[in-house]
Amino acid sequence: MAVPEAVAGLAAIPGVRTAAQLAELSLESSASAGSLPLAPALAELAPGGLRRGSSVSVAGSTALVFALLAEATREGSWAVIAGMPDVGVAAAAELGVELERLALVPDPGAEVAAVLSALIDGFDLVVLGRAVARGMSPQLARRLMGRVRNRGAVLLAAGPLPGADLELRVSKRRWRGIDDDGFGHLEFRDVIATSCGRGAAARSRNVPLRLPDGGGAVTSVVEASASRCLSEVAG
Repeated sequence: MAVPEAVAGLAAIPGVRTAAQLAELSLESSASAGSLPLAPALAELAPGGLRRGSSVSVAGSTALVFALLAEATREGSWAVIAGMPDVGVAAAAELGVELERLALVPDPGAEVAAVLSALIDGFDLVVLGRAVARGMSPQLARRLMGRVRNRGAVLLAAGPLPGADLELRVSKRRWRGIDDDGFGHLEFRDVIATSCGRGAAARSRNVPLRLPDGGGAVTSVVEASASRCLSEVAG
């Protein structure tokens, strides 16, 4: 499919805007804010939320990518995932992503630069699959980041991204609920999420999370422990 036809198809999606249409938006709309909201459990990883015009790389967890999209899509932002043909839509919904505001582009095709530029023009959050991010040259990454800054979008890469403003990594994953004899049911997964970057995110942070928690969402371990204590007291 030619690039103009691809752009026309994307522009036909309800709620997706072209660069020309963006200029007509009122400055009072939520899309004009300086950052996109995050779930409270993720606030420490990205102080101030997902800053518009920034790029974020996420290593080690597709679930964390979904969690980063959740609050923004619930608040009215549009997101697109490009280059993740096997993406788990049900898992995204369970982690809080508003599916009515999520578009999927399984394969950007041969003209990756043109397609990604069009997506950046039309969406608030653009997620790059691991293969797309891995195959991106530093030159292309710089071009796209410049476009992201001009557009006020947020670029999320499910893998390393050259020059990313914020780098997130998930490690020390451990599922809970199985006893020492191997019996039981998986209840939640404890992880350590680490962030480092520029500006307010320059100081490295390690944040213990339940991703997912018992309800399928993301919570901080501190919040989960406090909730459990309250339940035990009430019981």
